[in-house]
Amino acid sequence: MTQHDTLRVLIRVRYGECDAQNVMFNARYMDLLDVAFTEYERVIWGGHQRLLDAGLDAQVVSTQIDWSAAARFDDVLALSVRTARIGTSSFTLAVRFQRDGDDLLLATASVTYVMVDAQNGGKHAIPPVQRGALAAGAPGVLINMAGVAE
Repeated sequence: MTQHDTLRVLIRVRYGECDAQNVMFNARYMDLLDVAFTEYERVIWGGHQRLLDAGLDAQVVSTQIDWSAAARFDDVLALSVRTARIGTSSFTLAVRFQRDGDDLLLATASVTYVMVDAQNGGKHAIPPVQRGALAAGAPGVLINMAGVAE
């Protein structure tokens, strides 16, 4: 994955996200995955509300995170997000966590969502419009939440 074939989200590690070892606490990666998905769906679908307005919702059914280095207080993280798989009613996003600037790989994640009916919560096939948007992704888009000049 490169910054040109993915959506990139820049986020700064805040003091309150760090643990006693002065590294970002492992559970915070899940929070950042949720932020990344929210920004991804904002770009590809026009936001979560638009999905709800279509009578749909997306729920996490599986998450896998593999760590290779520590994120520390005040690091700027670059999360690269792309659609890795599209099934009948589920899809998987691949996310890379890198330290912005030197591109040190910190972690990789795979998150699988299932599309559900927003009213009754039952599985729902991914409609053509949402499927097409997932397939197209958001290549080259940068969301800067870190307050750094790019």
